[in-house]
Amino acid sequence: MLNREELSDKIYKAKLSKGLKWAQLGEVIGASKEWTAAALMGQCLLTEAEAKAAAGALDLDDDDIKCLMAPPYRGSAFTVPTDPFIYRLHEIMQVYGQALREVAQEEFGDGIMSAIDFTATVDRVPDPKGDRAKITLEGKFLPYKKW
Repeated sequence: MLNREELSDKIYKAKLSKGLKWAQLGEVIGASKEWTAAALMGQCLLTEAEAKAAAGALDLDDDDIKCLMAPPYRGSAFTVPTDPFIYRLHEIMQVYGQALREVAQEEFGDGIMSAIDFTATVDRVPDPKGDRAKITLEGKFLPYKKW
C-alpha cells in the first residue's frame, strides 16, 4: 500500500497522463475543484463513493481507495514552502496576516476563522495589464469563549 505522499504523486501523474483538470475530477466526485485538489493531494478525507469515483477516473486500485478514505495528517504537505506560488501565499500572511487578524477581530471580536467550516475558491479576473488571480478564503468565525 502506498503512503499518502506516494498516492498523491500517483494521482498527479494519472491526472496529467489523462489530460484531466481539477474541475473535471471535481465533477466526477461531486465537489469543488479546490476541495478536490486538496483531497486528492492528501489533505482531506474522501467518502467511499468519492474515493471510488476518483479511482474510476484515475485508474486507482482498492488499496488507493482505502488510503483516500483514511483521515489524513493535514498540513503535512510541506514545512517551509519552496514552491513560488505557495511561498507567495506564505509571504502574504507574513506581511498582511497581523493586519487581517486585527481587522477581523475589530469586526467580529476575539476569535478565529475556521479551517474546518471553510471554503476556498480560485478565480481568474481579466485585466488588460495581465490577468489576475482572485483567491477567496471563507470560514466560519469562531469566537473564543470565556469559562
